[in-house]
Amino acid sequence: MVRTQIQLSEKQVAILKEIAAEEQKSMAEIIRLSLDFFVKARYSGEQEQIRKKALSAAGKCGSGVKDLATAHDAYLTEAFEG
Repeated sequence: MVRTQIQLSEKQVAILKEIAAEEQKSMAEIIRLSLDFFVKARYSGEQEQIRKKALSAAGKCGSGVKDLATAHDAYLTEAFEG
């Protein structure tokens, strides 16, 4: 683990000490758990939103080409070489 130093308000420290005592964990452990929870909550929704956007875009554009999945390299080369 990397050692770091943070500044907290007096109210934050009081709440942190209270939670640490109730959970019988160190204040550092409560901070780590809180950060893990925050990151998971923040990015899990974001990833879900990205996934939904990608799924909604699938199939919206049609090329009319039947073998695009297997011959995409040839089509890409053709597009670049004109």
